[in-house]
Amino acid sequence: VLTLQDHAHIHLIAACGTAMGSLAGLLRGRGYRVTGSDTAIYPPMSQFLDAEGIEIAEGFDPANLSPRPDLVIVGNAVSRGNPELEAVLEQGIPYTSLPEALRDLFLHGRLPIVITGTHGKTTTTAMTCWLLEQSGKKPSYLVAGLPRDLPRPYRLDSGPHFVLEGDEYDSAYFAKFAKFLFYRPQLLVINNIEFDHADIYRDLEEIVRAFRQVANQVPRNGLICACGDDEISNQLASDAPAPSLSFGLEPHNDWQARDLDVDEEGQSFEIVAEEASLGRWRIGLPGAFNVRN
Repeated sequence: VLTLQDHAHIHLIAACGTAMGSLAGLLRGRGYRVTGSDTAIYPPMSQFLDAEGIEIAEGFDPANLSPRPDLVIVGNAVSRGNPELEAVLEQGIPYTSLPEALRDLFLHGRLPIVITGTHGKTTTTAMTCWLLEQSGKKPSYLVAGLPRDLPRPYRLDSGPHFVLEGDEYDSAYFAKFAKFLFYRPQLLVINNIEFDHADIYRDLEEIVRAFRQVANQVPRNGLICACGDDEISNQLASDAPAPSLSFGLEPHNDWQARDLDVDEEGQSFEIVAEEASLGRWRIGLPGAFNVRN
């Protein structure tokens, strides 16, 4: 488990990805001194980092490690042979991955809400954060993107919940497995499971295995919310030891969205939870996929 002094210096290699950039802001919000480096520095993430006061060096260079940081977070796009990474290893600077840093520095004592699925994670994560904020739950969160209706893609607040986008892609060159396996969810959302990331997963079964692992981490006093319209997601949730509920557009789900009505401003729909209507809801996004989200 990482332990850092207040105002420790943390450096991020490949800092301008959506998740790494949001993490940089979260670390800065905690009070750490944050720097970073990348070769692809462009809007909108470059503008966000600049507004946060986070200095990003262009290019990967051992000189970016002076003064020596207390910790380096290595992005999953970074591989051996990167000159900055090689200097980290040669100098013996402590390093870790993005999901390990999140777990060790932010998740202890929290109730992680982890949003997973091959597609739609960022949208659903942002929606979940907004709903919790609007209901006064004071959540903390990290979104791997720049949501329009949130002031920042991160927040540290006093509520017990920490909302995270649970990525099935690998964690770092030294941790070639899914990021979400580090988060130990109390509430796990599985939106959908399809074959993706053919560069690291051989076939659909390998992806299913990763999702099965994270589902098996949910405690019996936790909850798995799975899309019942997606056969694989629904089966994984049913097989896991934790309780589960299903959601979707089909009538067999525990929570169903029905009677979709599309207009120029988005769409509205009725939510029925265990046969009781919760009224009509509206989102400013098109498509049935976003209703499932």
